Amino acid sequence: MVPLNPTAIAPIAVLLGLLGGFGLWLVVTSVPRLGRPRLAERVAPMLVDISAEARAEVDRRPADPSQVFGVVVAPVLASLQRIAGATLGGNATIAKRLRQAGSETSVERFRAEQLACAAAAFALGALLAVFSPGLASMPLIVRIAVPFLAAVLGAIGRDWWLQRRAARRIAQIGGELPTVLEFLTLSLTAGEGMLDAIRRVSQTGSGALPGEFSRLTASVATGVPLTTALATLRDDIDHPALTRCLDQVLGALERGAPLAAVLRAQAGDVREESKRTIIEVSGKKEIAMLVPLIFLILPVTVAFALFPGYIVLQSGF
Repeated sequence: MVPLNPTAIAPIAVLLGLLGGFGLWLVVTSVPRLGRPRLAERVAPMLVDISAEARAEVDRRPADPSQVFGVVVAPVLASLQRIAGATLGGNATIAKRLRQAGSETSVERFRAEQLACAAAAFALGALLAVFSPGLASMPLIVRIAVPFLAAVLGAIGRDWWLQRRAARRIAQIGGELPTVLEFLTLSLTAGEGMLDAIRRVSQTGSGALPGEFSRLTASVATGVPLTTALATLRDDIDHPALTRCLDQVLGALERGAPLAAVLRAQAGDVREESKRTIIEVSGKKEIAMLVPLIFLILPVTVAFALFPGYIVLQSGF
């Protein structure tokens, strides 16, 4: 009999174990007590007239081509989404980051993407744990922990990428704010109203802040008051300079004060703040530039200066 190599049959054993577990789960869920429809599925047809979630539930089930797989996976996926929400941040925080990043993705869709990243990282970690020669000599507990660690890193990585996108867009809004305020000041000085000035900026400008103004004018066109739309923009973006500016604008609108003078003063303050920020960043970059100077350029220079003398001393001159 030819002896079997455990390393060669390990992937087959893992695959057979997964298939066997999935088949056992299907058998268990087919038991009437365990596989019966959930309460939400039974109540949804009775609430289609007053609930959007009920209509989505009713429409989803007949259109699902893999109904059995959906029934099995959907509760597990919902539970994993709740666990991810409790572990990686609340839904309110994720919704705010999505809004700051300018993404139209819903919180549920983001959680699904986060779980997909975790699943992909888990699969990659499992492949590395099984086939990587470097991990073959590791203890079994380490090889088992690698896929789970990869899954955690995948979920955290998706959240980190969203934070990066939100931070970049917030920084872009901060850079565009002085120019936009000056343009609004010119429009108000020319005799336009606040809403008309915002609409002009949204139509002629390009960037993150004019895009936010386009969304604001669209909401005002649907009947939302201008002050409410400005307050919503202030709370959603949560940029310090923009928050101060919109607070001043809202106060001027409530008191009936001239907006042109308020925006002109705010534009000057924002430009001064941006100058201070540039000076602070340049100071930090100056310190960071010392690292390659001290650890790369200076040693090479010293080596070039001392190497000829070292060669002469070695030759016995």
